[in-house]
Amino acid sequence: MTKEDKKNAYLYCKFRDEQFALYDEYAKRNGMLMKTLLVVNILFYAKEGLTQKDICSRTFQSKQTVNLIIQNLLKEAYVTVEERKENKREKLVKMTDAGRAYCEKVVRHITWAEDTAMSMFTPEEQKQLIDLSRTFTKNLTKLVNQEIEE
Repeated sequence: MTKEDKKNAYLYCKFRDEQFALYDEYAKRNGMLMKTLLVVNILFYAKEGLTQKDICSRTFQSKQTVNLIIQNLLKEAYVTVEERKENKREKLVKMTDAGRAYCEKVVRHITWAEDTAMSMFTPEEQKQLIDLSRTFTKNLTKLVNQEIEE
């Protein structure tokens, strides 16, 4: 590992942290926590609803965190939770009209910003960014989950 490798890892992680801070500040400015923003964002676009398990896998959050967010959204009547017909143990979380009204402006704006920022790259740059980010994440996951440093 070179000095340049270490510098670039630092810069990449710094940019990632800057993005997280941007999402966090945006969520707070709109009266919610970032993790809640992530949940309402995917529920807003999932017209048929999602299971809590699906929400966990799509937002990379724990079952406990998602459950707490869903309970808070339920209290505000922003979501409903219904048993699935196929499997009564699974519950489908759907956004209500009140929930859609609550988060529509916020969700649509962040989606527009993400889409527009990506559109500022050429198609080749978009593919390269996605491919390299995916590879970095796979490598990082493998290394983080190793028992010890080599």
